[in-house]
Amino acid sequence: MIYVIAIFTFICVTLAIIGVYRLTFGRSKTHAHRLKSSGAAKAAGSPKEEESVVDLVERIVKPLNRIVPPSLTEANKLQRTLMKAGYISHRAPVIFRGVQLMSMLALPGVVALICILFAFSWSGVAAYSLLAFAIGFMVPRFVLKRLIKRRQEKLSWGLADALDLMVVSMEAGLGMNQAMVRVSEELIDAHREISEEFDLVNLEIRVGRDRVEALNNLCERTGVEDLRSFVTMLVQADRFGTSIGRAVRQYSDQLRTKRRQRAEQAAQKASVKLLLPLTCFLFPTLFIVILGPAGISIIDSFSGSVTK
Repeated sequence: MIYVIAIFTFICVTLAIIGVYRLTFGRSKTHAHRLKSSGAAKAAGSPKEEESVVDLVERIVKPLNRIVPPSLTEANKLQRTLMKAGYISHRAPVIFRGVQLMSMLALPGVVALICILFAFSWSGVAAYSLLAFAIGFMVPRFVLKRLIKRRQEKLSWGLADALDLMVVSMEAGLGMNQAMVRVSEELIDAHREISEEFDLVNLEIRVGRDRVEALNNLCERTGVEDLRSFVTMLVQADRFGTSIGRAVRQYSDQLRTKRRQRAEQAAQKASVKLLLPLTCFLFPTLFIVILGPAGISIIDSFSGSVTK
């Protein structure tokens, strides 16, 4: 029985690692092919290899998704959440739910095996397995939230540079769409996330979608407040016929000021965050080094007086 549990646990953990790798580092085939010309796809591997991995993971997790099928509302919500993390493929929700289900099965199996090997009682095995089941459910969601937060921070930090380059391009005579194309080409190495989003906006406009709709989709995909304000400013400037270049320049100045204020705020928080590590780790060590010899001398002197 123990060998069966061990084999099943090994298979589940292996499949979960493959799914997490794909969800963390993978991209859709179209997106990888579009970035191949700029050299960004060379580090991530061949699109055919990525597609084969996606097909393998999808074939594995589809039976698990049939066991616990999501509702339409839950599927749409998960799709929007994954878009904020940068996963725009229609396969992303299926892979994520499969990874989550595999982690909910694999982690309790590993914990149960460990408890059986160490001769825990059956009540202890059940309790720890339930705890591992809850952890397996929460860990993929936690990792996804961390990915979303990290990506939104990168988008916020790169938006100011993108707007500066857009202002220069528009003042040089380019239109708004051509300026966004120029930004997506120039910032592919410095700010890859904002370059990808601008590239997607341009692709949507090229296939015939309205520019306002494409910009609104940008807000839905990212969930960044600065980008939402930028899109609102562009829509209003286009609607009322004002100069888009001047509006972008003013918003770029405001955004750069906001970014500097965020950096100052983070610098001010650093002293407060360092207080706990200094108090718990550095100060006790200093007290031991400084007061240790004096304490030893005092103990020796008192012990010598007592001996006499």
